[in-house]
Amino acid sequence: MVGVLIGAIALLNAIAQVLLKLGSGRGINGHLLAGVGVYGLSTVLYVVVLGRSQLSLAYPTTIGLTIAATTFGGVWLLAERVPFLAWVGIGLILSGIGAIAIAGLTQP
Repeated sequence: MVGVLIGAIALLNAIAQVLLKLGSGRGINGHLLAGVGVYGLSTVLYVVVLGRSQLSLAYPTTIGLTIAATTFGGVWLLAERVPFLAWVGIGLILSGIGAIAIAGLTQP
């Protein structure tokens, strides 16, 4: 259940980032307010995760998945170009998340 919540938080964080990017530089607007609202929801879910998981597992997995999801969102929704080496970095981040998750599963 915690893994599903962490995935949802990362997705919400990425959505919030895209909304903030769409709303940036235009004063207070709907995209900006929606981005802040989505961040608020993800924060509430993150507090739930912290109550059910170790910080040393929850934080790096949430941040790492958020980085990956935000990069994908930038490419797919904002037509941003990401260099090959950045994709290598995303792969390394995802590998690190896998290692952290496996280590978390093996702790007593």
